[in-house]
Amino acid sequence: MNENKPKLCIVIPCYNEEEVLPITAPMFLDKINELIGLGLISEESKILFVNDGSKDKTWEIIGNLSNTDDKFIGISQSRNRGHQAAVLAGLMEAKDEFDITISIDCDGQDDINAMNEMVTKYLEGYEVVYGVRSKRDTDTFFKRFTAESFYKLLKWMGAEVVFNHADYRLISSKVLNEFAKYKEVNVFLRGLIPLVGFKSTTVEYKREERIAGESHYPLKKMLALAFDGITSLSVKP
Repeated sequence: MNENKPKLCIVIPCYNEEEVLPITAPMFLDKINELIGLGLISEESKILFVNDGSKDKTWEIIGNLSNTDDKFIGISQSRNRGHQAAVLAGLMEAKDEFDITISIDCDGQDDINAMNEMVTKYLEGYEVVYGVRSKRDTDTFFKRFTAESFYKLLKWMGAEVVFNHADYRLISSKVLNEFAKYKEVNVFLRGLIPLVGFKSTTVEYKREERIAGESHYPLKKMLALAFDGITSLSVKP
């Protein structure tokens, strides 16, 4: 019966993604229809795009997508608030209507096929399933070195983080409702979610090259995110 299957919301933050969305949106739709066809999720599952104050036609494209298929829905922030805030806005929008959420970037780098195993793990009793990169082959040496050093630094400072995990994860509504009680200002989701507790596991996947457009995480933003992570999760500094 459909009512016994979890309602999934795929939460996708978007900032100036007019080149990428027309390519990846059909991929997300195919995946959610596949999961429905496999009997893993409810037919009422949706794909939620969060427009993070884009300056291009991203919001217009999201509107067009929602007109073509009711699986697509969207919300738009009043201005650009940053990737972490956009993901959080989507999760909070979805937590009361959906049983599970999977957050993922819209650039096609994270393997959407890992969602099958994520949902299966949830059905086995896990409340949080972290997507973990098996390799960082697509990263430059500098990015790979700094990212891995950052995870090690957070561990050393006592922060509970999952190595090589970014923001590709499944979270149940039970966890999100507890997480909503946190009032942290500097949002660093990959460090805050583990603090909530609940039964969790990981799923490995291979990270690919960005399908189109340019990365929205230059060095300056990476450093800002790292600063938020350190100041939010440790008192040692």
